[in-house]
Amino acid sequence: MFDVIYNGIIIGVLVSAPMGPIGLMCVQRTLNKGRWHGFVSGVGAALSDLIYASITCLGMGIIIDFVDVHRIILQIAGSILLLLFGFYTFYTNPSKSLHKPKEGANSFSQDAITAFFLTLSNPLIIFFYIALFARFNFIDPDETLYSIIIGLSFVVLGALAWWFLVSTLIGKLRTIINVRGLWIINKVVGGIIIFLSFLGIIYSILEYKP
Repeated sequence: MFDVIYNGIIIGVLVSAPMGPIGLMCVQRTLNKGRWHGFVSGVGAALSDLIYASITCLGMGIIIDFVDVHRIILQIAGSILLLLFGFYTFYTNPSKSLHKPKEGANSFSQDAITAFFLTLSNPLIIFFYIALFARFNFIDPDETLYSIIIGLSFVVLGALAWWFLVSTLIGKLRTIINVRGLWIINKVVGGIIIFLSFLGIIYSILEYKP
């Protein structure tokens, strides 16, 4: 059970961490309207992620035997996908996606709803979940439905923890943050993903027994 909880939190953080359009939107709202506007935007994104994580669980449940037999290969493939995503994040220039927000502050519910549907509009995140679930062996034939529900709950908690951390830090630094700050965040997050991906590849190769 501890592995399910731990891996769920890690997956939730890794899905939320890259500073893509949703992350930039949360940063924008934090800088312009305050930390709680940024956080509730992250809540909307996390709820959308929960839908895709659940779909991934259901889809992977159908091929669970295949996943179990080819676990090492899938872990290596998942790590490689994460590595590529890490390089993409590292070399992405966030200033190209940063636009001046429209005038007028949205309510908290509007912030959450817009973030939810913007995240939901990107079904390709399912492939990211497949890579993460394979890398962390999140779907196990011995896991009960209860364990899976607990795991998905902690995926959401991991995502919420990330958005709370980001909105809090950006909120405290809102007077000095700039485009270069966003660029540094991308570099740090991308570097961490690259590092973890290399560790995952090495661990999977060492674990492989033909």
